[in-house]
Amino acid sequence: MTLTGLENSDLKLIIFGGKGGVGKTSCAVATALALSENFKTLLISTDPAHSVSDCLDQQIGYKVVKVDGTSNLSAIEVVADEALATFKTAHQSELKKLLETSTNLDSDDIEDMLTLSIPGIDEIMSFKTIIDFIEEGQYDKYIVDTAPTGHALRLISSPKLLDAWIKVASKMRWKYRYMVTSFSGSYEIDEVDKLLLNLKKTVKRIENILKDKTKCEFIPVCIPESMAISETGRLLADLSKFEIIPRQIIANNVMSSEDCSFCKRRKAGQLKYIQEISDVFNQLNKVEVPMFAEEIKGLQSLIQLRTYLFGDQLIN
Repeated sequence: MTLTGLENSDLKLIIFGGKGGVGKTSCAVATALALSENFKTLLISTDPAHSVSDCLDQQIGYKVVKVDGTSNLSAIEVVADEALATFKTAHQSELKKLLETSTNLDSDDIEDMLTLSIPGIDEIMSFKTIIDFIEEGQYDKYIVDTAPTGHALRLISSPKLLDAWIKVASKMRWKYRYMVTSFSGSYEIDEVDKLLLNLKKTVKRIENILKDKTKCEFIPVCIPESMAISETGRLLADLSKFEIIPRQIIANNVMSSEDCSFCKRRKAGQLKYIQEISDVFNQLNKVEVPMFAEEIKGLQSLIQLRTYLFGDQLIN
């Protein structure tokens, strides 16, 4: 079997996730490479380790760059600190006014507060960056390479965390609004209210695209090992809580060779786990990718991986 449906023009966001070391990055990059044959594609890494640069054998970084040797593929490695700094710079006056009008902090305390990070803000800013790219509409496909399972789940759950922060901030503003109305008799919406409203809209946009099966697809990557299968099962269970239901899975690093005694033993040892993947995830389209003799790095090996993921699909 091969990956299917990713060429659908309505599908915009494709997220790869799974346990560390299962080959998420190489699968994400090979998929982006394949889709770029017919679609203008942006590859986005939210993994702090940023293995995309290593996989492509090209320095990417926190700016969109064209991928060497391709015509329709660009890439960016999202750095949470940079995304947060950009957000703070763009909205410094609103954030400062929020604290000035809703707390008893003095100016020095407010300045100190604005320099602090907020737990979970990195995932929020990472996903906001992704949504901003999608809304700019410069690309047809957006492929996301996530960090291991826990990070991917925090990324998926970031809208709820942002929504909780907005609710707290709104309650703080309600007290200020009440005081202004009591003394002046009226209240006009200001830049802080507009910021909170725009962030609320961002939450809704993220939730809407994640839950829309026609616009977003999550592809788990697994290997034929017990711990990887168990973690993948937990990942899918957690995704279902957010109404995200994957429809296909990649079983990576499957031993296909029997050219040596080690290969034969390895292949035999994997058989029960390959069957377990088929049984546990029986409602998913299973795509098997063989174990490569060498590290998947650079366009040539990625093109080879692409043929296992897609076969002859997408080739003009």
